[in-house]
Amino acid sequence: MKISVSGVGVALAVELLASVLLASLAAQGEQPKFPSTEDLRHLKTMAGAQLSPDGRQVVFSVTESTAEGAASHLWLVGVGAGADGSPARQLTYSPAADKRGESSAAWSPDSRAIFFLAHRGETTQLFRLPLAGGEAMPYDLKVTPLVDDSKAPGALPPSKSEAETKPAETKPADPLAINVGGYAVSPDGRWLAVWARDPETPGEKKDKAAKADAVWVDHETHRTRLYLAAMKPDGALDGGLKLTGVEADIHSAIWSPASDRLLALTEPPNDAGDLKPAAKAWLLATSAPDKPVALASVPATVRGGAAWSADGNQIAFAAQTPEDAPPGVEELYALALPTPAAMAGKASDPTAPRRLMAGFDGGLGYGQPVFLADGKVLAPVAQGTRLGAVELSLDGSATPLASKTPIMTGLATNPKQTGWLWVVEGSDHPPTLCYAARLGGDCVALGTPALSPKPLETVKTELIHWQNSGLTIEGLLSLPPEATSSHKVPLIVEVHGGPLGAWEDRYDPWAGFLLGHGWAILRPNPRGSSGYGAKFAAANHNDLGGEDFQDIMAGADAVVKSYPVDPDKMAMMGYSYGGEMAGFAEGKTDRFKAIVSGAPVIDQFSEYGTERGSWYDRWYYGLPWEHFADAWRQSPLSGASHARTPFLLIQGQADVTDPLGQSEEMYRALRQIGAPVELVTYPREDHGPLARGIFGYPSPEPWHGFDGRQRIVDFLDKNLNAGTGAKP
Repeated sequence: MKISVSGVGVALAVELLASVLLASLAAQGEQPKFPSTEDLRHLKTMAGAQLSPDGRQVVFSVTESTAEGAASHLWLVGVGAGADGSPARQLTYSPAADKRGESSAAWSPDSRAIFFLAHRGETTQLFRLPLAGGEAMPYDLKVTPLVDDSKAPGALPPSKSEAETKPAETKPADPLAINVGGYAVSPDGRWLAVWARDPETPGEKKDKAAKADAVWVDHETHRTRLYLAAMKPDGALDGGLKLTGVEADIHSAIWSPASDRLLALTEPPNDAGDLKPAAKAWLLATSAPDKPVALASVPATVRGGAAWSADGNQIAFAAQTPEDAPPGVEELYALALPTPAAMAGKASDPTAPRRLMAGFDGGLGYGQPVFLADGKVLAPVAQGTRLGAVELSLDGSATPLASKTPIMTGLATNPKQTGWLWVVEGSDHPPTLCYAARLGGDCVALGTPALSPKPLETVKTELIHWQNSGLTIEGLLSLPPEATSSHKVPLIVEVHGGPLGAWEDRYDPWAGFLLGHGWAILRPNPRGSSGYGAKFAAANHNDLGGEDFQDIMAGADAVVKSYPVDPDKMAMMGYSYGGEMAGFAEGKTDRFKAIVSGAPVIDQFSEYGTERGSWYDRWYYGLPWEHFADAWRQSPLSGASHARTPFLLIQGQADVTDPLGQSEEMYRALRQIGAPVELVTYPREDHGPLARGIFGYPSPEPWHGFDGRQRIVDFLDKNLNAGTGAKP
């Protein structure tokens, strides 16, 4: 099969934009510097760009910096704006009581208004903001509750006196406001689809206040349900929400181009997906919302990325590859849909899904597929350390288009495909929002707000390769300016999360922060990483801490051999799977002078029993009580008795992915054998949010990331004897 990365000629445009920006900053006396830990508290992020249906404007989201509270707001920019001087303007602002901001923006079909979600008062509401002027107005979305656990059999009864004085309620429950989980406006503007979890009733609130709040695990009766409402031309609702017959729990819905059908994707409730994949796809006709049709041939691993063909006869969707690979190794499929007549008769799918990426040497990337006007499908992909897109024909062939961009994400268009948006970035330039009138056109850099209050120095990474056990392994190497043949610098080996993750050639202020301390950084993609095909992703099956660890060590050897790094001043760090690999290193080698482990897996037995979702781990080594030797061999705790290297554990107390007990187990083991170990925990922090805060992404916790960075630098500096001292 031949697949090529689709082309967007952005490299030259981005280089010109960067040179103009740097020249402007230099004229103002501002020279780029590597970021300090305080600088990382002042970085913003940009996401979710959407082109208006008329092709003239773009709405996108900017998340404020950690120092500003990390709320998200919507911005608007015209497609003619950019280097010619028309900047974006902020559209939404939050009241002081709201710490979250606005999200999930979508255009009205006539381009005259923008919908968004915001948490105001006690619920998350859907708003409509007219662009001609006026305030954003919330929709009054209420439903009659289908579930009231306070009235369920076995619920705690009222006190005797209350039962005697108050007769049983017989009147119907009053409608209650919902917390909107998601929504979709039909392309013709006539329908609104909303999904929301069953609201909490007054009786349930009363029981909770009285602390009658026992939790019967995996017996939750509240569901996330799909509702439809008719809309008037001015955006107002023509009646209330009507419950559909789509099975709960719904997590996404996508309208057909003709607005007559809705594709809905669901997961079963009460963690049924931890037993086996159990997602479903449904077709819902607006003419019969109570009679959805299940698409039986769609795999149970289907997820939210899906698209309709222009004629409404086919869908493209993402699901697990049929090859033996870890959960999450996905590819794109196409499915011919049943006709409306067949739907009326509840007929099953007429055909089986077709694989569109069989033999692809990369992996499916971030974002949504797009059915192009010529019938091909544009899919986001990862190929090694690069992110881009491929153009797929339904017969499995592809039209090659050139690409010189290391990272291209968020490729999107409007319903008529009259323009294209994407974000380009690289290790030596920050994210830039691009526009082109046609797919494959040159980048017009739009005038988005600065994501950093000051210019930050960057270093272009080098892609390097090495061999281990018959495989070619890639990694990204970053060297500080002072690294020369006459001056060797310390080396930090940083391991990504996963195992099914990968380092990509992105703009990364965290890397600049480490480089600013005079340390080189090696970021390896060992076997088991994503972006290299299903076979490579599966190459660490039942071998965590085995050849994947050797891949990493071979990379360190290759760097020591060919670059000016000091083999006596090496450290390892990682988060999640990277933290797990750091735990393996602690018991397998004494080559590192310091090891930092963030939110690791330490004991596969206790991890399996307490983590949120075990299906992923089950692929690697099976049920641990049935494969005792395999699970123990792949537990870093099994090598703790050999530990000697100074070890720092960083852990969120509210982590449900790799729970707090994992770090506590390692801390106790190392402390009791006399190995140098430190453990720092952070209240309220879950797995991903703590990592994002430490690595310089916006976080609602104002000081946890700052503290984590400071401790990491102090720990590394002390044990590497680099003598640079931590930067404030």
